[in-house]
Amino acid sequence: MKQYLDLEDIKDLDSLIKNGITLKNNPFNHQELGRNKTIGLLFFNSSLRTRLSTQKAAQNLGMNVMTLDLNTDSWKLEFENGSIMHSTKAEHIKEAAAVISQYVDIIGLRAFPTLTDKEQDQKETILKSFQKYASVPVVNMESATAHPLQALTDAITIAEHSLVKKPKVVLSWAPHPKALPHAVPNSFAKVMQMMDVDFCITHPKGYELNSEITKNTPIIYNQDEALEKADFVYAKNWSSYAEYGKVLSKDQEWMINLKKLNNAKFMHCLPVRRNVIVADEVLDSDLSLVIQQANNRTYAAQAVLKEILENI
Repeated sequence: MKQYLDLEDIKDLDSLIKNGITLKNNPFNHQELGRNKTIGLLFFNSSLRTRLSTQKAAQNLGMNVMTLDLNTDSWKLEFENGSIMHSTKAEHIKEAAAVISQYVDIIGLRAFPTLTDKEQDQKETILKSFQKYASVPVVNMESATAHPLQALTDAITIAEHSLVKKPKVVLSWAPHPKALPHAVPNSFAKVMQMMDVDFCITHPKGYELNSEITKNTPIIYNQDEALEKADFVYAKNWSSYAEYGKVLSKDQEWMINLKKLNNAKFMHCLPVRRNVIVADEVLDSDLSLVIQQANNRTYAAQAVLKEILENI
């Protein structure tokens, strides 16, 4: 692996999952790989799990870590070619990415979508600009349309906790007061398509994700029907893709509770709004895997960084 922009950069998912689990059991076995190497974690948006878990993953591998909030601690960046820079943007990505590359060996990047301009968000301008102008590998710590580190985490979590050879996994839309991005559900759908699972998506009509991502995955508009005999239920809110960025429904009937869950394991990427996305009774039960998922964020990132370091 030479970079990790999206799940397509994974050559062998089963091997990467196993590597993540091995690293979880022996996190400090490869510290020589990262010795005298530095990762720069760049954030255009707030972060808790991604920032701390990626930093811990790098440190487990012996790396030095530098972090930078590009909204408050840096010059504002211009990404358009040929722009006349007479406004608030003081530095062009061409210089910024080239300079940062001289200070670090790997760049981790996090940038959310606008949720107002579908075409612009689909272009992944920030992520692809860093890929183009940086001279070191780039790791996607969540972008406008994808969150491949979270998806790998979810794959590891399902592999660890599955009690059957081919579990039934359901991605269920859930209500939320704000319009949220598509990155997590997009990447979860893609990684489930790469695994040997019985996967379906359930949501109200109007919340269809990008069909180029969901492909032939069954879409079931009746949540109760979709959740029947599920082994894992992944609840997540996302805004409309067709009516881009809009909240079409806040129907609390879609909230996950113990009755709907039955005996399935519950998953969520966090942060989660209690008694909006999911009831307290679920999160406080033994069926919830959200804390285990959060822990696995470290080892998913560590597995990715290990492969990249092996190719530097």
